[in-house]
Amino acid sequence: MAETASDLGGARPYRGRLAPSPNGLLHLGHARTFWKAQRRAEEQGGILILRSEDLDRSRVRPEFVSAMVEDLLWFGFRWQEGPDVGGPVGPYTQSERMPLYCEAFERLRRSGWVYACRCTRRDIHHAISAPHPSDEEPPYPGTCRDLALQPGPSQGMTWRFRVPQGEVVSFTDQGFGPQRFTSGVDFGDFVVWRQDGSPAYQLAVVVDDAAMRVTEVVRGADLLVSTARQLLLYRALGLEAPAFLHCPLILDESGKRLAKRHDALSLRALRGEGRLPLSIRVGWG
Repeated sequence: MAETASDLGGARPYRGRLAPSPNGLLHLGHARTFWKAQRRAEEQGGILILRSEDLDRSRVRPEFVSAMVEDLLWFGFRWQEGPDVGGPVGPYTQSERMPLYCEAFERLRRSGWVYACRCTRRDIHHAISAPHPSDEEPPYPGTCRDLALQPGPSQGMTWRFRVPQGEVVSFTDQGFGPQRFTSGVDFGDFVVWRQDGSPAYQLAVVVDDAAMRVTEVVRGADLLVSTARQLLLYRALGLEAPAFLHCPLILDESGKRLAKRHDALSLRALRGEGRLPLSIRVGWG
């Protein structure tokens, strides 16, 4: 896959975004990546968007939604568009944007890019023999790829994107430089629609970033492989991809990336200890 205009950012007015998920308290790792996103928007004289990615119905809580906005404001984040201030490309909460996801999914289905899959996570782990990182989706072995399953309206199945086998997906990351991933090797057919009737992360963020006219996505380095998946979705949907900038992750004492289970490093906990945002940001640039 040839590099696209997204690798150079293009000439469109800069539009960046913060896209937290209100399924736990925001931690120091979120803050550092978000701070980079805000600085990029400020340097370009652009717009910063806040988008609430609340599609994980089993984990989202109202108290996390309010804490998300409160903690971001306390830390010094300011956005020009978002759930609390509105804007021209709202709504800015994913659970309110289902018609857009449904329309994109139907376009993929009509074009033959997706297929129904009845495999469980356990089925996939049993079918593969090669080890994979525990925090990365294992490559799908293709069990249902050619079965042409036709689920009925009440028969919940996942739907997977049919990746072109062996295609090299390349892009230039603004933080980590040239990147190359091979579809079918570094990642397999990935989920775009979940069994519960909601869009998966990969599809939702592509639809939203395109609709919100985001020109650069700033996020953690753990999502580099996801960028390759998403570039295939942008192409299949005929959408212009943004530029990407992935940031190094903050690791805990064991060398693992911070997660929302690290409550002691949540912005809420740091605030409760009397820490000041300016002191926390020392050395961030």
